[in-house]
Amino acid sequence: MVGMLKFARIMGGMTVNEILATLESLGDAARRAHNTKAGAPDNQFGVKLGDIRTVAKKIKTDHELALKLWETGNVDAQLLATLIIKPKSLSADQVDELTRSVTCAQVADWLNSYVVAEHPEKETLREKWMKAKDRWAARAGWNFTASRVNKGTHDFDLSALLDRIEKEMPKAKPEVQWTMNNTLAAIGIHHPEHRQRAIAIGAKIGLYQDWPLSKGCIPPYVPVWVDAMVKRQG
Repeated sequence: MVGMLKFARIMGGMTVNEILATLESLGDAARRAHNTKAGAPDNQFGVKLGDIRTVAKKIKTDHELALKLWETGNVDAQLLATLIIKPKSLSADQVDELTRSVTCAQVADWLNSYVVAEHPEKETLREKWMKAKDRWAARAGWNFTASRVNKGTHDFDLSALLDRIEKEMPKAKPEVQWTMNNTLAAIGIHHPEHRQRAIAIGAKIGLYQDWPLSKGCIPPYVPVWVDAMVKRQG
């Protein structure tokens, strides 16, 4: 656990270099190794996510600082940036640029959750990203498609979406496969009329079939995932 003295000096008005120095002081070797194994680049300190949230609470919202932190390319700085930026102060083009400049899944997921999800043009961006060849843009597009299916707010043809998943997911990049798979599971869980086909596609592709399991957890392998969630819902 990081001592509170390290956080006490984090106040508004700090420079980018001072914040980077603070993040470096909070770096954890085990977290850094975990990040690297998950595909993060070398430009990182390995700060625990909880510690990044604590730093963000001290800084509060600072849009310009967030943009400067993002430009460093440092994983921890970019994670921090997603928490202190003002999503509605970004243009759609800026959000698109940020999304395509991501270098690892953890940053992509925080950017989607804390920035893109709060942007007024997220649906326009989702539609654009669903046609993108860039892996991070495509990952975001499928992420928000899965979200709409889960929430029941979609207005698109699920049969056509299943056609596309069946055709594209086997050859998609791993970062894109993850959120495509989430969309496939969402269709199977929430739409009984498409459930058997969604399960069949998941079984045919076999993605995450050998996922290591912790006790009590549901694997992302669609046939097991869908069955477990449907049973849980009664």
